Amino acid sequence: MPEGKQEYNITVYTENQIGLLNRIAIIFTRRKINIDSLNTSPSEIESIHRFNIVINETEDVVRKLARQIEKQVEVLKVYYHTNADIIWQEMALYKVPADIIAEKASVERLLRENGARAVVIRKDYIVFETTGHREETDNLINVLQPFGLIEFVRSARIAIIKDSEGFNRKLREFEKREPGEDVIENEYLNQRDKVFTM
Repeated sequence: MPEGKQEYNITVYTENQIGLLNRIAIIFTRRKINIDSLNTSPSEIESIHRFNIVINETEDVVRKLARQIEKQVEVLKVYYHTNADIIWQEMALYKVPADIIAEKASVERLLRENGARAVVIRKDYIVFETTGHREETDNLINVLQPFGLIEFVRSARIAIIKDSEGFNRKLREFEKREPGEDVIENEYLNQRDKVFTM
């Protein structure tokens, strides 16, 4: 029986994100794979960036994608995980007309029931914010639609790998074993397989 598709979280550690985003996007585009969410941010190590990419695919496809991304010059290591293997969150903002909310609902009750908070309260509109999983942020859309939801936006997913010991410790241990003489731009790339097995 062929394996089914599910959400996978691809984590990419890189020393240089400039230009890399475009090359990663091309890898997905060539295979006609849709990226559901993409976040890039600093990592726990100075000068190393971390991409989090969410796609809905089979493990076989994700494994091949990870290998392809890892071939990019600036990429140190790529991992992929199912949702069960990570702790993840998304943030969402909702803008609703102030007068309708005031007339038809207790704002406090709405906030409490959906784990949301008001971040901007103006005479003409209120902006709510909530953080959680996709189902939770989607739920508040449905709650607020009857009150004239003006605008909605959701952030890309951010994720922490449950079983990861982190790159910081790995790099420090590696540097103790093999201290570098000169600091070079891509100092970890030459021996990345020694460092980045998790």
